[in-house]
Amino acid sequence: MNKDTTTPKLTHMNEHGHASMVDVSDKPITQRGAVAEGRVQISQELADRINANDIAKGNLIDVARLAGIMGAKKTGELIPLCHPLGLDSVAVEIELIGTTMHIQASAKCCGRTGIEMEALTAVSIAALTIIDMGKAVDKTMVIEGIRLIEKWGGRSGHFKAGESK
Repeated sequence: MNKDTTTPKLTHMNEHGHASMVDVSDKPITQRGAVAEGRVQISQELADRINANDIAKGNLIDVARLAGIMGAKKTGELIPLCHPLGLDSVAVEIELIGTTMHIQASAKCCGRTGIEMEALTAVSIAALTIIDMGKAVDKTMVIEGIRLIEKWGGRSGHFKAGESK
């Protein structure tokens, strides 16, 4: 059988085609970072309540920010085959513009493997917390656009969304 060498190999599959954790023990420890983003579309009524800090469960933005940080810290427990990392920094910013909650998370560490999943998990958990806290007011909320927008450090180098290599 002729193997296509241009197709990237899935790193989380062993020689038998079974899921396995990648061995990173030989990789050097380097400074790494990642930034992710996402949005939650909400109703005008919920936006007004958030602006007035009139949500029964408390300050929605503050709670969602903390939930995002906590989510990043738990990434290795939530995502199968994801290496647990010692995080040096996690920041989650949430801004309400009109009826869109804009979420951006950044994470940094010194380690042997990337930190993209931690930034993406922070955004995802913050978005889910927005939905949990606002669902009594708005059951139509939609999470969208969760994506990695930048990463640096490690063998694969620097990536920025929208830039070609």
